[in-house]
Order: sequence, then C-alpha cells, then structure tokens
Amino acid sequence: MELNFDKGNGLIPAIIQDAQTHKVLMLGYMDSEAWQKTEAEKIVTFFSRTKNRLWTKGETSGNFLRVVEVRLDCDHDTLLIRALPTGAVCHTGADTCFDEKNLPPFLAHLENIIKEAKENPREGSYTASLFAKGINKIAQKVGEEAVEVVIEAKDAHDDLFLGECADLTYHLLVLLRAKGYGLQDVVNVLEKRHI
Repeated sequence: MELNFDKGNGLIPAIIQDAQTHKVLMLGYMDSEAWQKTEAEKIVTFFSRTKNRLWTKGETSGNFLRVVEVRLDCDHDTLLIRALPTGAVCHTGADTCFDEKNLPPFLAHLENIIKEAKENPREGSYTASLFAKGINKIAQKVGEEAVEVVIEAKDAHDDLFLGECADLTYHLLVLLRAKGYGLQDVVNVLEKRHI
C-alpha cells in the first residue's frame, strides 16, 4: 500500500470503523512506523501527538482494535481501518469517541444470544430447550411458524401477522445455528443469486 505521509508532515489520519456495525469509532494519526506495526500485528497502533510516541490502542485498557480490513483513500493520505473493538473505544469509557452506542444490528445481536444458548445452555431457556430437543423438533417449529404466517397473512390482523413473522424469523435463526450456519450465509446465497 503506497501511503503519502508527506502531506501531513509525516502523519496520516486513520479513521477507525467497527467492521460489523460500521459505526465510526475514533480518529487517530499514524506515522510510517505506526502503520508498519499495525500492518504487521493486525492491532491498531497510532502515533500519539501528545505523548510523541507510538501508542497501541488498548495497551493500558486492554481494549484493542483488531484489524479486519484497511482501505486507502483516493489521494493515498487517509486510511479507513475496519476493526473489531474488544471493549469501549474512548478513554471516557464510551463505545466511541463520539459518545455513540456501538450496538450490533438487532438480528446480529439475536444470533449471538442464540449461539450463546447453544454453546452454554441455561436451565429455563426456551432456546436451549429447542437445541436439546434436536434438529427434527427445531425444523418442525419452523414449519409450524411458516404455516401460522400464511394463515395470518390471509386475515386483516397486522399485529398477529407481524408477530408470526417474528416467530418464524427467530425459529429460522435457531435452525440455521443448529445446522452450523448464520443469517450471513443466507445473505451470501441471495447476493450470488442477485448477480
């Protein structure tokens, strides 16, 4: 990657974006040494203008930024780094340096809850009980919910229809996890079909 450090007197801005939520987390600066360290270790390292030294984000707090993807702007003097944060990003304890919550989209959050129920089942958890009953029961529930969606679609009860759609979506996510897949695998198939 050909970076132009000359325009900024040896520094280039690095915009850090959450690789999953796409929320902008922070802005920092890198010199060539910080960039080389970031590239080699896949953990974001900046050049701290106040400390006048290299500073790996998380070196004190443990809240590192793990690099997923790096994009270079058209002038080769600004980086967009998509990363996965391991905790709060801002020194104030906020999710971002812009005091925004950095929550995953709800379906991704729900998938994480379902995954947790499968891997660490808790007594009283409906989701864990589905996994315990096995793939046939989970598939049966998806079929039942699909039929209920069809029935409610024929009536004029929007709340009931949407409720059944929510039930179907939830049970489909459970079935996907039981088969070792996630919603993104379905999205990938849809994207290939669309091309």
